[in-house]
Amino acid sequence: MITFLRKLFIKNYQDTSSQKVREAHGILASCGGILVNLVLFAFKLLIGIITVSMSVISDAINNLTDFFSCIVNLIGFKVASKPADKDHPFGHERIEYLSGLIISFVIVAAGLLLIYSSISALLEGSSEISINIYTFIILSVSIVIKLGLGLFYRGLGKTINSVSLKASMQDSLNDALVTTFVLICSIIQFYFPSLWYLDAAVSIVVSLFVLFAGAKMIKETSAPLIGVRPEVKNVLKVKEEVLKIPGVLGVHDMVFHSYGPTKVFLTIHIEVDGNMNLFTSHDIADEVEHLVKTKFMLDATVHIDPIDVESPEYQELKEKITKIIRSIDETLSFHDLRIIKSLSGNRVSFDIALPIDYKCKKSDLAKKIREAINEIDKTYVVVINFDDNYVG
Repeated sequence: MITFLRKLFIKNYQDTSSQKVREAHGILASCGGILVNLVLFAFKLLIGIITVSMSVISDAINNLTDFFSCIVNLIGFKVASKPADKDHPFGHERIEYLSGLIISFVIVAAGLLLIYSSISALLEGSSEISINIYTFIILSVSIVIKLGLGLFYRGLGKTINSVSLKASMQDSLNDALVTTFVLICSIIQFYFPSLWYLDAAVSIVVSLFVLFAGAKMIKETSAPLIGVRPEVKNVLKVKEEVLKIPGVLGVHDMVFHSYGPTKVFLTIHIEVDGNMNLFTSHDIADEVEHLVKTKFMLDATVHIDPIDVESPEYQELKEKITKIIRSIDETLSFHDLRIIKSLSGNRVSFDIALPIDYKCKKSDLAKKIREAINEIDKTYVVVINFDDNYVG
């Protein structure tokens, strides 16, 4: 069904790397949500007013917040598709993350409003509730529609990897669960009218559920704006493919910069034979950039690190330093090893990649490694630089 709708309303629907196609998917999802939630709100509000049911009215207001959320989503996708300009050279795709965050705040606000109304109704005491068969029909149909809408959001969200659509999917599934509680409450009150407090109590539970879901979504949708570590499996895929290129001897210092779902930049250091022609090493860097762009849709900047593959001393020292560092901590790695010979002594320098949450003091770690290397050769002057490992 989702594929049919994509074919019907979206031109070149399979080209999800295109910002225009992403925008079309977002508009399709938002328009579907606007229509569904507006209809559900109208019918639930009507039934809630007729039956004087606070829980049904609360559920209706919940649908109204979803209606406004869809409008925010629609605006977000439209703005996010704007091309780059002088003031925003990386485009406007992060607006999509911002729209998801706004949706989350709207949900939290709705939850607080519903809690206030529900507690007020509970404190005011008994009120006559007249549940009828239409209440059951509307609520049952609403559950089915919300489940369908959630699956609709899920399909489109996975297709274009959209944070805001994934948030909307979770919200729709939460709504289906909330409406189920309201339906159960209505059935109980239909047979036991004396349980007047059940309606307000269930309304409070619904409100707390909405509030919790909104708070969770704030955390999830704000993460891309703050900056998150890329998935390890994606990092390993890029590294594995780059190492397959002839002439690439090693890869390190990979840093991913995200400016939106389709605007991700990569800086990467590759090790090559230091004795090769400069033009040849430059061609290898170009090949890495082309591979990363075509296979992973990443704009890469490649830094070349030459290594002395013909020096027996270099290879021997590299193996020994590897053993030293791994004996201290297996999570550590090093790169950019240099042996610089002079009349005053041999200078050995290299960089160590530290995990972001590494606890040991850098000075203590450097001292321990220097002492171990000097046990191999006291003439070495050891210089250690530290890099943060941003990808884990």
